[in-house]
Amino acid sequence: MISAEQAVRAKALAQLAADGELAGLVHGVFDGVPPRASAPYVSVGAAEGNDWGTKDRAGREVRVTLTLAGVGSSLEDRAAGRIAVIVPAMRGPADGWSIVSARMIRTRFAFVRDGGWRHEVILRCRCLAA
Repeated sequence: MISAEQAVRAKALAQLAADGELAGLVHGVFDGVPPRASAPYVSVGAAEGNDWGTKDRAGREVRVTLTLAGVGSSLEDRAAGRIAVIVPAMRGPADGWSIVSARMIRTRFAFVRDGGWRHEVILRCRCLAA
């Protein structure tokens, strides 16, 4: 069985990449920061986990950083809104784990050089061993 962190990252990549509406808004969904991609794009970053479970089942709380990189005006950022819709759909089976809750717990927006911006979302998934 793979770790909960690996399972959550894999499910996040799959869910984001499979969403047709998001695909129409960004150039791609990447595992980590792509070396050469033009914005807008989504990257699934680091995952960190903590012990979390029930009396009778082992579990992990996993936090994953999702980053939406863009350029130009950020006022009509429909891609960030779409990510907010996709996150709750992460619940369910994931490579030997069961994701019992998935929610955005923190967001951060910042402008970067050359007219770009980054919208970071911290996703928290609570997982139980299947």
